[in-house]
This record gives sequence, C-alpha cells and structure tokens, in this order.
Amino acid sequence: MRLLSLVRTQYGAAPPFAAPGAYAKRRSDIANGDNWAIVLIMGWSISDIETFLAVLDAGSISGAAARADLSKSVVSKRISDFEASLGVPLFTRHAGRITPTDSAFALAERLRPALAELIAATESVAGPEVELRGRLAIAAPMSFGIRHLGPVIAGFARAHPGLEIVLEYDDQLTDLGRSGFDVGLRIGHLKDSTLMARRLCEDPRALVASPDYLAMHGPLSDPADLPRHEVIGYLNARLGEIWPFGPGIPLPRLGRIAANNGEAMRDLAIGGLGLALLPLFIVHDALRERRLIRVLPELPQEPLPVSVVWPPVKPMPRKVRLFIDHLANAFAESPPWQDGLEAG
Repeated sequence: MRLLSLVRTQYGAAPPFAAPGAYAKRRSDIANGDNWAIVLIMGWSISDIETFLAVLDAGSISGAAARADLSKSVVSKRISDFEASLGVPLFTRHAGRITPTDSAFALAERLRPALAELIAATESVAGPEVELRGRLAIAAPMSFGIRHLGPVIAGFARAHPGLEIVLEYDDQLTDLGRSGFDVGLRIGHLKDSTLMARRLCEDPRALVASPDYLAMHGPLSDPADLPRHEVIGYLNARLGEIWPFGPGIPLPRLGRIAANNGEAMRDLAIGGLGLALLPLFIVHDALRERRLIRVLPELPQEPLPVSVVWPPVKPMPRKVRLFIDHLANAFAESPPWQDGLEAG
C-alpha cells in the first residue's frame, strides 16, 4: 500500500516543490473550492517499513529474509529503496555485515508506535473475534524461560495459530524498544524506566549447598558462620546487590568459581564447590531430590518479583494485551514449583 500525502496550495498549477512522481489534481475533485492540491506519492510502503524493522530486529538481511520467508535480494532491495526515498542511510555495510545508524534507531522509535496505531485501528474495525496475526517478539531470562515459560507460550501459540511468535532467552537485560521486542520477562525489582509493567508472581531465593559440601565443611546453622564459607559467584551481579537477607546478615566469601547462568551455578553447587544463592524456580527439583539442601531457611527475606514488561506504545497492540493477560492467568495461583518448599 503506497502512502499518499495531501498538501494544500494556493498555486494555479502544480507548485514548484512537486517532486518527480507526484501528480496534481484540482481541489474541486476532493472538496469544494478553487485551490489546487498536491498528492505526493511517497516512495515507500508499509511493507518497506515492516522490512526495515525486521532487519533492525534480526540484525541482518538474511535473518529478516528467513523470518519473512523472502529472498535476501528482495529484502535488500526494499531496504535500499527505503533509504533512497528517505535520503538517509539507515545501515552501514562492511564485509557483508550491516550496522544500524543512529538515524535507524531514531526512526524505529517513531515508527513502532505509528505502526501499532495503524494495526490497532484496523483491529478495532475488525472486532475482537478476528484471529491475531503478525509477529509477537518475547524476551525472557534463560533459566526461567526454559524451565517455566515454554508451556505457557505454547498454550498461547495454540490458541492463536495465525500469530508468528519469536522467543529469545538471555540472562542479560534487553533494551526492548531498540531490539524490537513486544514484551519481556523480568526477575527482580524493576529499575526506573519508561517500560510498563505488571507483576505476575513472587519467588523466594534459596541459599543452598550439597550434602557433600556440608559434610566436608560442617553444618551451617548460624548466620555468623557465613563468612567461613565460599559462595559461587554470579557474573551478572555482585553478591551484595542481590543479597536478600538484610544488612545484619554477613555475606559468605566469594569463591574461585563463578558463572553467568543460574542453572550452571546450581550444577556447580550440586558438585560441592560452594554455597549458591538462587531463586527457588531454579533449585526446586534439586531440593526435592536432596541433591541440594537449603541452609538457614528461617532467615527472613524479600522475595523476587516476576514481572512482564512492555514498551509504552499507545494504544497497546491487541496481541500484546492478550499475551499479558494469558501470562497473568497462568501465574495467578501459587507457582507450582513452590509447593511444599516455601518455608524451606
């Protein structure tokens, strides 16, 4: 669909700024009056915008082509034509790789809400019974996503067979807007941001050790003994930043082992290499199977919030609203992995 821009003028003929490819018609053809109007045929389409955003999200021409089931040559030509129509380079090209320019990011930030508004307008006419279509991109932490999110998303996908769903797991925080994600999952207290948020549930953290570790280093029943013990480090945060037990409880020593993933830390703790501080949703199986033992379970703590976040696009796309409601319903009850373990 080509977009038309209507420009009112006082010229008796096509004004001098009418670009090649534009055409003029009398304003009387559009409404009563003697003025002329210029209908500028812009050199881009909705497909060009969608392709541009797809390349930005995928990080490559080939990735966007694969997602859209198009040839790389078609995607590349759409991007080149879009840049030519704007007169601004959106990507730099070097050795077969493309890198978005600052203009690309700035344009995307304005195009995403505009495109969402367009989709919402068509959805409002179509009505709620019309099948969801388009693409829903979801970002989630790796351990929580792999262990607990997959079945929830599968249920949503079955309910909406016309919707393309892209799911990316990464323990690093993702800039949803710049990375092209519609929604994200966050574990922990949210930092100030422009994102909208809805809390799904809460989960306590567990300080755990293997039976072999405790047999070798002695039982841990007094918080004052914590500095005698080594803890497995988490590379994405310092222990003091995630320590949930208050300033009066001393920290264990940081050991020689560290990892950037909770499941890796769990496995290292099972191997007897130190204490580990992990969310219950990661260690619940190991606790039930007695491969890990929860130490000092009586210590009071503030649980971790589990939240869904999304960019503040107005109006909210129907696919995003329905997915958030689906998540909220899925976690409305006490999370099943907590059964029998809440008190340690």
